[in-house]
Amino acid sequence: MMKKTLILATSLLVAFTSLAQAQDRYQNRPPVIISPDLTAPWVTQLGARPQAVTYRQQRPIAVEPQRATRKQYLFQRRVQRSGIAVGQPAAQRIAMTRAQKPRQREIDPQFLPQTVAYDTKEKPGTIVIDTNSRFLYLVTGNGEARRYGVGVGKPGFEWAGAHKVTRKAEWPTWTPPAEMRAREAAKGHYLPASMGGGPENPLGARAMYLGSTLYRIHGTNAPWTIGFAVSSGCIRMRNEDVTDLYERVEVGTKVIVI
Repeated sequence: MMKKTLILATSLLVAFTSLAQAQDRYQNRPPVIISPDLTAPWVTQLGARPQAVTYRQQRPIAVEPQRATRKQYLFQRRVQRSGIAVGQPAAQRIAMTRAQKPRQREIDPQFLPQTVAYDTKEKPGTIVIDTNSRFLYLVTGNGEARRYGVGVGKPGFEWAGAHKVTRKAEWPTWTPPAEMRAREAAKGHYLPASMGGGPENPLGARAMYLGSTLYRIHGTNAPWTIGFAVSSGCIRMRNEDVTDLYERVEVGTKVIVI
């Protein structure tokens, strides 16, 4: 009996001690502390002081600018120099481009019309074309001739011979031969089947047709080419010069190409 009483008393003492410890534990609850760093996630920390959190600021990744191709660079340079905005209407861009078209080279004064000494056995009124020197001579007699500068056939298109003027035309229509159209198409240049007379026409203001050939003495829409070998065999002149010559010769005039 005494032994049971001792065991019961011991059990009660342990129970009261545990209860007292438990009550003491819940009476002294640790404070709930919220991280003061409002940029950090909301972290509930129990018992310990909040640790200062340091966040490293991420540096932006440097992206190397993409290099423009040579074609893009040249296009941008042309746009900057011309002052033309890419977003402008097409008609306005074309008008500005024409207005700001770079000045073409000046014609060499030696190719301007002038009267020169010219010793020849040909009769007055004869046309002599010296393709090497790029001059056309209209024989006037008395050891003189009226000289004009001309453009002649480029390499591979040279020719020589004697013909007569078989037809004259003012502001002629240009009908490129099929061979010329095919040749230019192979280069990426597509010529029209026919083009009416006018300032943009490659035949210019006047044309004098030579014999039954496709060759002509004619004007040009590119006067800066006078004095050079640039044509497909025709003899080209400035419009004002070919008009002057046109008034001085008749159908049947002898033409000698050397």
